[in-house]
Amino acid sequence: MFKVVVGHSNDPDSVEAVAEILEQCLESLAGEIPQAGILFAAFDFDHSLILKEIKQQFPDLELIGGTSSAEVSSRLGFQEDSLTLMLFCSDEIEITAGIGYEAFQNPRAAAKQAIEQAQSKSSQEMSLGLSFIDGLHLGSSKIVKAIEQELAGKIPVFGGVTADSLKFEQTYQFYQEEVCTDVITMLIFSGKLLFSAGIGNGWNSLSKPKKVTKAENNILHEIDGKPALEFYQYYLNDSSPSLKYPLAVFEDNSDKFYLRVPNTHDSQLNSVQFFGDIPQGATVQIMETDAQGILNSSQTSIADALKNYPGNKPEAAIIFSCTTRSSVLGIAAEEEYKGISSYLDSDFPSIGFYTYGEIAPLQKDGAICLHNETAIALILGTK
Repeated sequence: MFKVVVGHSNDPDSVEAVAEILEQCLESLAGEIPQAGILFAAFDFDHSLILKEIKQQFPDLELIGGTSSAEVSSRLGFQEDSLTLMLFCSDEIEITAGIGYEAFQNPRAAAKQAIEQAQSKSSQEMSLGLSFIDGLHLGSSKIVKAIEQELAGKIPVFGGVTADSLKFEQTYQFYQEEVCTDVITMLIFSGKLLFSAGIGNGWNSLSKPKKVTKAENNILHEIDGKPALEFYQYYLNDSSPSLKYPLAVFEDNSDKFYLRVPNTHDSQLNSVQFFGDIPQGATVQIMETDAQGILNSSQTSIADALKNYPGNKPEAAIIFSCTTRSSVLGIAAEEEYKGISSYLDSDFPSIGFYTYGEIAPLQKDGAICLHNETAIALILGTK
């Protein structure tokens, strides 16, 4: 048995919102006891109160989550300033949580701590991981790399970087009753879980492919031996780099790429800073898109996930999309989830959040990667 239920409230009051999602979940559970859950919440809620109420209702629940820029679910669709919870019940899959602290100071140690803590609670072989990490520091890609190194390819991990609606002031991660910053949270599914994923971004090349000849972490200095800022301005008619023009990054001569979003630039050094590291020697291209490209790519992500699902009928979907995608869409942001949900039955449990970066393997059986401005659909089930 593998049962998944969803609660979602857009009530701005924390007490009322958590009461509503718990009532919805309890009705859907119909007496079943949930083993684990994921919670996405807008920044302005009283998160400590919400976590306490959830834990009081479900004392043994393994729970992780974080703050978001917007939330989606099969109950209310796309919402901003809302609270949504997904709960998992199973008598064959073990779902356990872990946390690693001081992630930016020592990402490898934090990853090890979170993974070992979750793994120690299970007697079965790991199948899949979900992870939510801090979003205000510029070392998110290092944290994702640390998770990949610590797992050594044993399981894929999906998730996102917590957000605060482009305020860039504070984001929080949730673990059990803890409201944290600078941590790695991990939920590990162990046993015979079935899953598949799809990735879509909808961006098209604006520039010719060029090689990164000088880069330091997330600061890009030179492309093909020329200043990075000049490279951008050549293709943007002297305009400054912006979130509407990310870089596609190709590593090791692969035809698969991930996106990096410009954060700021230095006119004196002619450098460009990004929300994530860019490796020296990689091939890059400036990309552009429009609203329809974003919407089409979201539908591609869920269509691919369903197409590649190894079982007969999945039981749940989890959606991760970038905050900058909703920014580009503007008032049409709710159309992204509408397109995704058109591929799912009306009663199919789904949940998701808008992130400051998406976590997923770049390709099936590939290394875990930090993405930007990308939509990722993950579907789950059992035999």
